[in-house]
Amino acid sequence: MLKLAVISLVIAAVLALLGFGGAAGAFVGIAKILFFIAIAIFVLFLVLGILAGKGIKDAVD
Repeated sequence: MLKLAVISLVIAAVLALLGFGGAAGAFVGIAKILFFIAIAIFVLFLVLGILAGKGIKDAVD
């Protein structure tokens, strides 16, 4: 997902250099949305991993 955000930013930069401001702004908006979704998924998996690790540690002890 983060890779798609970076690709969108590169496309936006190219479009901005070519003078397509409206399309570049749209791609920047898409990149922002993808970035925040990627951060939210990362935090979710981080919390789930910590909880699973504690559960396994308690089961082993």
